[in-house]
Amino acid sequence: MVLRPYTLLSCGMSIDGYLDDAAQERLLLSNEADFDRVDAVRSSCDAILVGAATIRQDDPRLLVRSAERRAARVARGEAANPVKVTVTGRCDIDPAARFFTVGDVDKLVYCASSTCDSARQRLGAVATVIDGGDPLDLHRVTADLAGRGVRRLMVEGGGTMHTQFLTAGLADELQLVVAPFFVGDSRAPRFVSDGEFPWGPGRRATLAEVRQIGDVVLLRYALSDRFEAN
Repeated sequence: MVLRPYTLLSCGMSIDGYLDDAAQERLLLSNEADFDRVDAVRSSCDAILVGAATIRQDDPRLLVRSAERRAARVARGEAANPVKVTVTGRCDIDPAARFFTVGDVDKLVYCASSTCDSARQRLGAVATVIDGGDPLDLHRVTADLAGRGVRRLMVEGGGTMHTQFLTAGLADELQLVVAPFFVGDSRAPRFVSDGEFPWGPGRRATLAEVRQIGDVVLLRYALSDRFEAN
């Protein structure tokens, strides 16, 4: 059996299941207390993964915000921030994005075999480019991450990544935060897209925790027998 990291999916969505609206500015779905909770989860992980579309659209930093949490990681013998990971088929990513330029931490880019050469030319100076198969295979990606010492992986989106991890059966836990409003615009991205998911009416996911955090609610689902309650 191929080892893979414990994989936690983290997502915020509107009541009607949208990750964002159709406007150019990013829609804030959570509140400061929940952002701090997410920061604590980040600090407990070895790597954070987002899709290339998230880098293009949101330009995230993907760093631990709290100085105390960064110091605690260093005291444990870890880097101050988790490794940054992305996967891409086309490798259409700007090397000046904050994913690459912010934070003294390793950046890993898994790309389709056919684009590896061009990806190394484009991103080789700012990241380690790794062959992820053709088509890109998340089983191969997660096995490689495990081989690099990643024991705990946090997937922060977007919808394509959530869909692919869930349909591939590679998620151990889902942390889903629901914001108290509707988006109501079918042009906006949804939490997941169409797919064959392991959980359906005949096999319900296990709801492990419900927690109110200000005006949002956190739903934690156990998606495998590896689920860690704490």
